[in-house]
Amino acid sequence: MTTQASPDSVKDTQTGVIIVDHGSRRAESNDMLLEVVRRYAAQSHYSIIEPAHMELAEPSIATAFDRCVERGATRVVVMPYFLLPGKHWDQDIPHLVAQAAAKHPGVQHLVTAPFGLHPLMSQVIEARIDHCLRHAAGQAPECDVCEGMGGCTLR
Repeated sequence: MTTQASPDSVKDTQTGVIIVDHGSRRAESNDMLLEVVRRYAAQSHYSIIEPAHMELAEPSIATAFDRCVERGATRVVVMPYFLLPGKHWDQDIPHLVAQAAAKHPGVQHLVTAPFGLHPLMSQVIEARIDHCLRHAAGQAPECDVCEGMGGCTLR
């Protein structure tokens, strides 16, 4: 049975977590997912966490699933790093996850909901808007997304 733990206690070593985005031809976008996963892993109570891209880049969902199982996962949770539900969430990703899971009999899997109407999204939106307005006014550095790209500029 998997240990239920808070971030302050024992790590869950039987649940693998895959954070999956769409995938991009832009290396910067794919690299940002790696940073999302790194930051999440640093504070999570799950010890098996892997990045994946649905398409266009590696690692694929199948590769990430294999890595989770190799690291000891008996259950794999796939979190679509998507804002809203759509075809990728309710068809494409579950299909790709089922294909990956078929190679690992006895390993349970679950695809979570995307962020959607999560109650913290309003705070995230507010924080992003406030930071970008402060940057445009010369009161804050560029945000992590616009860094070096010249974004967040009032025109």
